[in-house]
Amino acid sequence: MTHKILFPITFCLLLFPFHGARGEEQRPSTDANVFGHVIDAQTGEHIPFINLIIEGTRIGTITDGSGHYLLTNLPVGTHVLIVQGLGYETTYREFTAVARQTIEIDLSVSPAPVNLDEIVITASPTQSGFRYQPDQSFSGEALQRRSEASFGEMLNSEPGVSMRSLGSAPARPVIRGLDGDRILVLENGERMGDISETSADHSISLDPLAASRIEVVRGPASLLYGSSALGGVINLMTTDIPDDADPGSSGVVSLQGATMNNMGAGFGRYTHGVGDQAFTGRMAYRQAGNITTPDGELPGTSMKNYDGALGWGFNRRNGSGGLSFSMANQAYEIPDAIDNPDEAVEIRMQRQALQGRFASRDREGFFDRMQWRFNASRLFQEEVEMEREDGAWEEEVELVYKKYTFSSTLTMQHRPVRILDRGAVGLSAYGHAMDVTGQEAYTPGEQRISLGVFTFQEMPVSNLFRFQAGLRIDFQHTGARPNDQFPGINDQRNAVNLSGSVGMNHRPLPGVEVGGQVARSHRNPSVEELFADGIHLGGGVYEVGNTALKDEVGHGADFFIRYTGDRLEMEAAGFINYFRNFIIFQPTGETDPASGFPVFRYEGDEARLTGGEIRLGYTPSQGLSLNTGIDYVHGRRIRNGDDYLPFIPPFRFTAQAEYDFGRGWVGGKLLSAASQNRVAPEEDPTEGYTILGFTAGYRLSLSGRHVVILRADNLLNTRYRDHLSRIEDRNFPMPGRNIHLAYRWFF
Repeated sequence: MTHKILFPITFCLLLFPFHGARGEEQRPSTDANVFGHVIDAQTGEHIPFINLIIEGTRIGTITDGSGHYLLTNLPVGTHVLIVQGLGYETTYREFTAVARQTIEIDLSVSPAPVNLDEIVITASPTQSGFRYQPDQSFSGEALQRRSEASFGEMLNSEPGVSMRSLGSAPARPVIRGLDGDRILVLENGERMGDISETSADHSISLDPLAASRIEVVRGPASLLYGSSALGGVINLMTTDIPDDADPGSSGVVSLQGATMNNMGAGFGRYTHGVGDQAFTGRMAYRQAGNITTPDGELPGTSMKNYDGALGWGFNRRNGSGGLSFSMANQAYEIPDAIDNPDEAVEIRMQRQALQGRFASRDREGFFDRMQWRFNASRLFQEEVEMEREDGAWEEEVELVYKKYTFSSTLTMQHRPVRILDRGAVGLSAYGHAMDVTGQEAYTPGEQRISLGVFTFQEMPVSNLFRFQAGLRIDFQHTGARPNDQFPGINDQRNAVNLSGSVGMNHRPLPGVEVGGQVARSHRNPSVEELFADGIHLGGGVYEVGNTALKDEVGHGADFFIRYTGDRLEMEAAGFINYFRNFIIFQPTGETDPASGFPVFRYEGDEARLTGGEIRLGYTPSQGLSLNTGIDYVHGRRIRNGDDYLPFIPPFRFTAQAEYDFGRGWVGGKLLSAASQNRVAPEEDPTEGYTILGFTAGYRLSLSGRHVVILRADNLLNTRYRDHLSRIEDRNFPMPGRNIHLAYRWFF
């Protein structure tokens, strides 16, 4: 039934975007092409995601992850190419376009103080550059320096971002104390189809080496992606569909290793452009042993995974897009049977995904730009219990997930009209069918279909002050799918979810930006929250659902102020989130007599989370940078008592110093977390800690660009416990001293 419903949705969305663009491809043309790459004048590094435009026209593009660009079908004659990007001086280059010829122009740009022109695509469908909530992005070398085995470890300690951990492999980001689908982790703007949001033992199904850019939005940026994400959005962007069709070949090779878990990883990508098309392929492999802590080895934390992708893209004057197919295979242990070396739990996951993106621009009429994207995926995951008898391991598959997912969004941008600036109207379709089987299936399966419409509008009062308004309506159907443990279940729910936001942005003084937003979210309970009743082997808990749970409705207010000067950068942000029917994964203090696992129950209550972040950066001299930051979250019930909420991160302080001398850099980092005594009933407190780190790197331009990065984490081998760690035995600390070495070659 689900497939019969999803097919016509896919077919209709497939046809819609392409009317009006087909004739462009068949006209004979004498137009010219220009390609090349953009280079940092100081370091020789290729600069990804920097803007280029032909002066006096609307013809433009951005560089890809390797710093390459391509402009096609240019009018014959003399033009001026303008290069603009965050942290670089605007550069102008005159050239002459010759009929039926492709010329190469490499552009060198000089660093400049950071301005306010960076655009985080995830935060705004119109890409206007005006912010209504705090955001960050990481790409190029900044992303390489954070390279880890999981995205949770990569983003941990960024302002407002912590991690839920159960070993390295399943570590997942947490934003402002919110987890699950209250934040969305996306791949190229669409839901990935994995089950990482459901439980601490489930991983994100993408290797960090495959990401070319990560965008983090703290606050309600969910209008494009769904109605539930009041906490924020993390968008993992890849170049599996090439953004530009640069003639010739380019690519990247990466190697990395770590001492803390004897990890080794490798990654390679190759891209080849022909005419207005490009083809790309990537492959990654990662293997690691058990984590080493100051107390010794932590059993059940090894991992092995590989993934790869093939992609095709095109870029023409009035349209661009492409397709990609990816595969991921992960196998990682869960630290469940720590005290028994003859028992182990392993999770094995396979995922295949077909992604597409198609865009048209410079169309006639009110809607002049359109983009349609989709992600169709299949997930197969097993939780395997292993016992060693007579020196041989015997395996038994206890829990199996099979999930088919389709996620798609059509966004149409319109021209400015009356009081409205450029805005967007969109349609979205999401559906999944998930079967849960096995002897320890603690929930039924689930099918979910959601159809949504949304709009995002900006209303400029002046060049320095503007309002934003957004509205989203989702029509959602959810149904339970029976299995052997839940044979008679046939519960279904239908809901109309309303979410929206109103925001403002003001730039009262040069370098000063003020933004704020109030928003409403609407979240439907998951199958685990409603029906769970049994042992969750991978999570190491006995879960009890609650069929009386109501839809969770959140109201949030978010405010930030940012200053950027020649030497000083500052950002302060604050938030308050109030929830009706907030669904809490509450420890009860009870123990299941059969398994010995602690019992956790899903409960609904009113709750409030407040907090904020402050980040300060100072550049006393060229090459030397000093950064410091704090973040804080406070969460409590506010109706049935005033107990603290579980799994709230503690107050944290970070400080960094770095000197960049052009060919390389050297620096250090301090992370200090306070003790967390504001805990829920039956939740254990954790002590405060301070850990030190060191980083150094070297850049070399020879037959391409080479970067070597050395990093030392927990330099003093400090014993500490992260409050969001889900390892049952609270006596096991986090990883000890780790030496991480990475190498990347761009060609």
